[in-house]
Amino acid sequence: MKETWLFLSLLCAFSLATSDALAKRALKNRDEYAVAFLRLLFSVPLLAIALYFTPLPAIGPKFYYAFFTALPLEMIALVFYVKALKASPMSLTLPFLALSPAALVVVSYFMLGEKISMAGFLGVAFIVAGGYTLNLSEFKNGIFEPFFAITRERGCIYMIITSLIYSVTSALGKMAVENSSPVFFGATFFMAMAVTMLPVAISMNRADLKAVFEPGIIKSCILPGLFYSVMVITHMTAVSMTKVAYMISVKRLSLLIGVIYGRIFFNESGIGERAIGTGLMVAGVTIIAIFQ
Repeated sequence: MKETWLFLSLLCAFSLATSDALAKRALKNRDEYAVAFLRLLFSVPLLAIALYFTPLPAIGPKFYYAFFTALPLEMIALVFYVKALKASPMSLTLPFLALSPAALVVVSYFMLGEKISMAGFLGVAFIVAGGYTLNLSEFKNGIFEPFFAITRERGCIYMIITSLIYSVTSALGKMAVENSSPVFFGATFFMAMAVTMLPVAISMNRADLKAVFEPGIIKSCILPGLFYSVMVITHMTAVSMTKVAYMISVKRLSLLIGVIYGRIFFNESGIGERAIGTGLMVAGVTIIAIFQ
């Protein structure tokens, strides 16, 4: 059983990073709203198959609240996510997804009065240090320049917003899973996102259906969609087999894979410091997930 969830979690990380890299390639000179929608659309067939073979769970009283509260938030996060991929290097933007657990720790302290454990403090420190290291080469211009460099990259700002939204939707997703089942929620939720994203994509393209369903953009979004569906299915299946904290910690290896993809496919520079920074952030996520 241990080997199974670990393999599925690693496959989930690989699928997410690969989908992101392929989506970034599709975004070149193309509308981000159309790409966001089409990536979801082409994930639907595999999700539908998974849903067909999933027994209908007992639906708890909080399922619909969590589902429909998370839906608009996830759509906003998806748009910012794709905007981040388009605007800035993958190796610089993806690591900021590690901010979600750190945000949860800090928000819980200020809003709920929950004390931050030593593990939580250490995890946040690792994530902050990793964010600083991503732009360590800017240190020569001033001690705070590595942080200021983040604000000069629109993609980083977009991904930070995405990560903060994910800190909320992750809690809502957990609530929905507890009131249904992992695969049922994952499949139905992302299929619903595909449906609701269509009018957004059309309206942002001035009601021009041809712009959304142009043959070139359709072809470029098939593989990102397929890998995205594999990510959803493996995520939900792995979560049902082990502790969520363990699964998420392994899944966050997608950030390191994304940094490698940035170098291989997009010839991004500064990979050394970004790999070190991302590694520190992944370590911070792992500490928070397992020991907080």
